[in-house]
Amino acid sequence: MEVKDVEKLSAYIDENLVDIIISNAQGSGQMKKVKVRAVHVKEQTKFQVTSYQGTKVYHKNYNREDFIKLLEQFITGYEIEEQENAVVKFKQVVIRTTKEQVTALFSKKGKMTLKASKLKQELPKPIFEHNRRKRYILEEGTAVPFLVDLGVMTKEGKIVQSKYDKYRQINRFLEFVEDIVEELPQDRELTILDFGCGKSYLTFALYYYFKKLKRYDINIIGLDLKDDVIRTCNRLASKYEYDKLKFLHGNISDYEELEKVDMVVTLHACDTATDFALQKAILWDAKVILSVPCCQHEINQQIKCEQLETVLKYGLLKERISALLTDGLRAELLECNGYRTQILEFIDMEHTPKNILIRAVKQESGKKKTPQDYERLVEFLHVQPALGALLGLNPERKDKKIGMKYHETRV
Repeated sequence: MEVKDVEKLSAYIDENLVDIIISNAQGSGQMKKVKVRAVHVKEQTKFQVTSYQGTKVYHKNYNREDFIKLLEQFITGYEIEEQENAVVKFKQVVIRTTKEQVTALFSKKGKMTLKASKLKQELPKPIFEHNRRKRYILEEGTAVPFLVDLGVMTKEGKIVQSKYDKYRQINRFLEFVEDIVEELPQDRELTILDFGCGKSYLTFALYYYFKKLKRYDINIIGLDLKDDVIRTCNRLASKYEYDKLKFLHGNISDYEELEKVDMVVTLHACDTATDFALQKAILWDAKVILSVPCCQHEINQQIKCEQLETVLKYGLLKERISALLTDGLRAELLECNGYRTQILEFIDMEHTPKNILIRAVKQESGKKKTPQDYERLVEFLHVQPALGALLGLNPERKDKKIGMKYHETRV
């Protein structure tokens, strides 16, 4: 990286800065991404740097001069303070100001390619408060057509009080997406498949986020088994002129129209329907998988473990342990297929004990975890999960029928 490259980037770091996302990390450290925004501290403008290292998040404020030095280190080689002998280099910097978006890409030799594009619509001035109130991706005050029709917003953009939990849930889902959006291809049309889309609050939210807010070239397909739901969703997509959003009647195990899908979403698919969706996503080599499983009955019916009988004799505990084990084994199988996998809380636990989200991102290295840990655990529990059978890891179950059904309350 040359001095003139630093000068070019620093020119965008002023009072119009909205945010900076530094990504595509290379190196030995666990730091995967950095986000930056401006804050006011004691009447001075500082730059708050948020770094994501494994499951931990670190925050630190810098003045402009020190931040620009830090930015240069992120690109040329940054020694991570919290990790001994760990160095990371970032290959991509995306700067958003109120008027334009600037993307800087760096080659292995440090050569910078800079692309700047004017935004079709100016972004609002950044909020500088250090401890600012919660800001949602779909902000109150700006009417979003599908949220108005679905009764979440008024025509003036005010959130309907009885729908506030739904509003928070939609935004929480989009936050999970925003954390991994830089992992998706940036140079072509993206295809997203939403299995069991139901009334499609979140499907419409995905389209609005990618197409209207992020300006991505996007194609989204929703699948569901209910004809009336499909008709209603297609009518709304046409009404909003969402030309790259369509809804089809069918299930994911039979869907063969596409050979490649970039992102698979499956929310509240009941029991082993989730496993069919995950298997299909793996076969498509999907870059991102977002799955909220539901009604995990299968392992509950199979589990036989003498060492756990003391707690498994209680039906409620057996049900909850079985659900957690089901999702843990799914996450392990995703890692065995080259995915970096997290298990996250989708919404607050007081709403429901079942809203765990599995988020998986395919790794470019191609490295896959061996299935030895998975095999030891299923042997210990005396279970044969559906996803393992679908992926050929439970040979004795190949001829057994794996049930498939869908949740009735997907929103």
